[in-house]
Amino acid sequence: MSTTATPSEFRSEQSRYLDAAQREPVTILSRGTRRRAVVVSPDFYDRAVQALEDIEDIRAAAEAGQEDEAISHEDLKAELGLD
Repeated sequence: MSTTATPSEFRSEQSRYLDAAQREPVTILSRGTRRRAVVVSPDFYDRAVQALEDIEDIRAAAEAGQEDEAISHEDLKAELGLD
């Protein structure tokens, strides 16, 4: 189930929607249908940012692996910040 609110509903019941965002994303809708914003918990945000950074690291490693130049396991770990 997803929680939605209009901007005016969010303003008038901000505390309730912020509490709900700790459990699930809260979508703020403009004109009833257009997504204006999504409020999420700090934990959800941190996990999402980490996942995006991990994907970027995996993509960079894959691109490095396609280059003619060989990279050592130690160099790859250092490049990915895994030392």
